[in-house]
Amino acid sequence: QVQLVESGGGLVQPGGSLRLSCAASGSSYRFNVMGWYRQAPGKERELVALISSGGITNYADSVKGRFTISRDSAKNTVYLQMNSLKPEDTAAYYCKAAAGGRGYWGQGTQVTVSS
Repeated sequence: QVQLVESGGGLVQPGGSLRLSCAASGSSYRFNVMGWYRQAPGKERELVALISSGGITNYADSVKGRFTISRDSAKNTVYLQMNSLKPEDTAAYYCKAAAGGRGYWGQGTQVTVSS
């Protein structure tokens, strides 16, 4: 059974930094594209960043230059380094990974940016 376990969320002041981690396990297929999405209260879930198995990245315009996605394929782990955080970054952040033609979601981790 595929599992994605996120960690690293929390409360941070505006301008601060957080690093999210997501460890994937349980697939007999290689994890291909991995990424992060977020959902704020009353809003739809939106893409934050993606990274392919070859290291190609894609970012939402709202986080370009502030967030960096990376992965350790040997550990099936994807990271999201978030710098210069803003109150509008407040949301539940979800990890997603594709393997064997299917997509899998983590349970989410809350990020709150507030003074």
